[in-house]
Amino acid sequence: MKSCLEPGRRRFLKTGLGCLTLGLLGLLRTLLAKIQKSEPRDGASVSGSFHTQGEDMSEAYFEPAYLKLHQSGELKRRGQELWEIMKKCRLCPRECEKDRLARVKGDCQSDDRLKISAYHPHFGEERSLVGSGGSGTIFLSNCSLKCVYCINWEISQGGSGRFRTLEEMAGMMLELQRIGCHNINLVTPTHFLPHILLALDMAAARGLKLPIVYNTHGWEKEEMLKYLDGVVDIYLADFKYWQASVASRLSSGAGSYPDVTRKAMLEMNRQVGVAHPAGNGLMYRGLMIRHLVLPNRMAGSKEILSWIAQNLPKDTYINIMSQYQPAYKAHQYPHIARRITRAEYKEVVDWAKSLGLTNLDIQGLWW
Repeated sequence: MKSCLEPGRRRFLKTGLGCLTLGLLGLLRTLLAKIQKSEPRDGASVSGSFHTQGEDMSEAYFEPAYLKLHQSGELKRRGQELWEIMKKCRLCPRECEKDRLARVKGDCQSDDRLKISAYHPHFGEERSLVGSGGSGTIFLSNCSLKCVYCINWEISQGGSGRFRTLEEMAGMMLELQRIGCHNINLVTPTHFLPHILLALDMAAARGLKLPIVYNTHGWEKEEMLKYLDGVVDIYLADFKYWQASVASRLSSGAGSYPDVTRKAMLEMNRQVGVAHPAGNGLMYRGLMIRHLVLPNRMAGSKEILSWIAQNLPKDTYINIMSQYQPAYKAHQYPHIARRITRAEYKEVVDWAKSLGLTNLDIQGLWW
């Protein structure tokens, strides 16, 4: 599961001190963004369309692509088509073919009922998504990948959350827009694709105009991603493993992960192109790849980065993540039962630079 807050931080957020701290962090990020602000590179695409360009670029000038699909009725049609697929579900690569419309749970532990854990401005995402108002995250319950080290296992595998209607989800999107979030960030969305498109269609009818961030573990069927062409503005996608045997062991039998994810990355890049922030420091369009460095080179980081350098543009955005911690069942797996070392992280960063990859998000000056 992607980027949800761990239980301790969720408790912290409920306190007045937590809210004050996050507010100060948001202000600090805004100041840093102004200091480090850069223009989009020549040829870089920007989400949907902008009515003007330049330093004052903001959501006021942004028009997401999904509005055209809503106006033509195509967005709703795609959602309805995906809904029918749940009758013999093959939305995710597990292709369990369970009849979710008959309230039978698929391998993702979801039936036809939309389940959401939380929604709120999130200040822990990449700076270009957070800005000053936060990323408007909607944390969906359950997950199709089921990693043994998931830091948010209560949500992804424990099913924490409440059943919600499509109308309620549309209302969440509009509320996040109203309070000043810069995007709608759908966390672990794969198994609720039909619900997302139908709720988005409702929200678009009521004035939603923020970019859509598809925040995924990366294990996405190319066939299903095509339904999102012209819907998603930003793909925020993990690339977790290079070896099928490791993926199978650490993600509950997901041996197809490396092959499926490589194809997914190519399709995402085809749809939205390279991610570069606009003049105001915010991201509106593009593929943002996250790679979590695991202990003992278990992720195959060098191989993954080499593949990206050979198959995607050299300025593809890559967040090389250092925050792995042995959560959930990780202590049962000796190779990942500890945090990574500085040397392990530095090895991956140095390799990425040696490949000529230029759009790197490197975490922490202490590394």
